[in-house]
Amino acid sequence: MINLISDTVTKPTPAMLEAMMSAEVGDDVFREDPTVNALEEKAAKMFGMEAAVYCPSGTMTNQIAIRVHCRQLDEVICEQLAHIYQSETGGYASNSGVAIKLLPGKNGKLSPDQIEAAINPDYDWKPKSTLVSLENTCNIAGGSYYTVEEFKAIQKLCTDKNLKLHLDGARVFNALVETGETPEQIGSCFDSISICLSKGLGAPVGSLLLGNSAFIHQARRMRKVMGGGMRQAGFLAAAGLYALENNIDRLKTDNNRAKMLAEVLKKLNYIENIRPVKTNILIFDVKKPYTGTSFLEKLKQHDINAAAFGPQTIRFVTHLDVSDEMMNKTIEVLNQLSL
Repeated sequence: MINLISDTVTKPTPAMLEAMMSAEVGDDVFREDPTVNALEEKAAKMFGMEAAVYCPSGTMTNQIAIRVHCRQLDEVICEQLAHIYQSETGGYASNSGVAIKLLPGKNGKLSPDQIEAAINPDYDWKPKSTLVSLENTCNIAGGSYYTVEEFKAIQKLCTDKNLKLHLDGARVFNALVETGETPEQIGSCFDSISICLSKGLGAPVGSLLLGNSAFIHQARRMRKVMGGGMRQAGFLAAAGLYALENNIDRLKTDNNRAKMLAEVLKKLNYIENIRPVKTNILIFDVKKPYTGTSFLEKLKQHDINAAAFGPQTIRFVTHLDVSDEMMNKTIEVLNQLSL
């Protein structure tokens, strides 16, 4: 099976498995797992942050960030395609009792002017604008990304308006291999950052939440209350360490493969629209008589798996488990499906 449904489907490589099986572990709730501690320290240092906490998922790290930054009746400002709104089951309301304000950005990105116009006045009948959350890369917008320069403009606004700034950086390294910027440059812009280890980086489980020491102290309490306190988590954390040390630079290959597939699709008569391909996510529309469902069925007949993103919309995501041979097979099949 050629699995393009997501980059979350990656399996640990033999070298990653070896690192996991040889990990030194302890009870992380007591801060006694040396491998978890090493992962948290490494990630915090990479981004120039004071501390980090290891969690089971990116949804949990985002939800913890909202809970720590906000009080009930506060409001989070984000782009309308943001993962915290689209794909976290309304957790902002359930976990934190906050409102959310959705803004229509461009390719999933917001401008400082948009954010400033969305800040609520201090009226009794308005939730308090407290947190701005950005996503890099933006999944539903096709892997679009901000640059550090764009982040800094938004950071200045948030500082001036006394707003906290969070980054859902689930695929931030896919962006960094394109821009050539550093994690530390990104870290200097935000009050908190969530990074995912189980997507293109290839680890089986886990995300990290980064921030200053006081923020992470509170984040650990929220991790516990959300059920995220793990015990001998070092076996999983070892995979994350391996990923950060070995699998960042190769993300450029995934990005290039998505762009290669986009060039193939541009020449096919059943493709109506292709979103701009910036990283490893490719979103496109198929023409009738194809529907999203019928096109996926055609792909499955050739052992290719992908995701429907709408009645006519398909998403491909490239990752480290997609080989050159799989790419060639996918291109061959796409050419065969012409109307």
